[in-house]
Amino acid sequence: MSTQSLDFELANAGPGSNPLALAELAADHDAVVLLFQRDHHCGNCREQVQDVAERYGEFADRDAEVVSVLPEPLDRAREWQDVYDLPFPLLADSTKRVGEQYGQPIRFGALGALHDLVGRMPEAVVLDTHDDEPEVAAVHRGDSPGDRPTVDALLERIDAVGAA
Repeated sequence: MSTQSLDFELANAGPGSNPLALAELAADHDAVVLLFQRDHHCGNCREQVQDVAERYGEFADRDAEVVSVLPEPLDRAREWQDVYDLPFPLLADSTKRVGEQYGQPIRFGALGALHDLVGRMPEAVVLDTHDDEPEVAAVHRGDSPGDRPTVDALLERIDAVGAA
């Protein structure tokens, strides 16, 4: 994946600029963690953002920004933000363009593509942004709804970026 193909700009329901661009995050942080969610109704997704929010300070201590990308319209993302008060950006990817750009997995063919809760799988991407030019440092593509890295695993991947 080329650096140019990593860039994006999406509406943001959480803290930070709206819209929010990857280039802005890359300029301000040494690492960016993208959490690609499955659906507004996904319980595992909701649990993941809450787990990360509880330990957000550990990401900030590493000069890493977390960004949750929800394949929904902005009003749905705002509902999450209203409920969970996330300390990190929550982006609305209503066209699913950025999820596709990053290769977010979809199972069950055409049926899965029609219904995100059925087909779209979670994905986590750690980007090394030390030089303001994002590079993919690690990717976890889930093959089931619950297949996602733990907070500790994400922090370890960020530490590996810092050590590189």
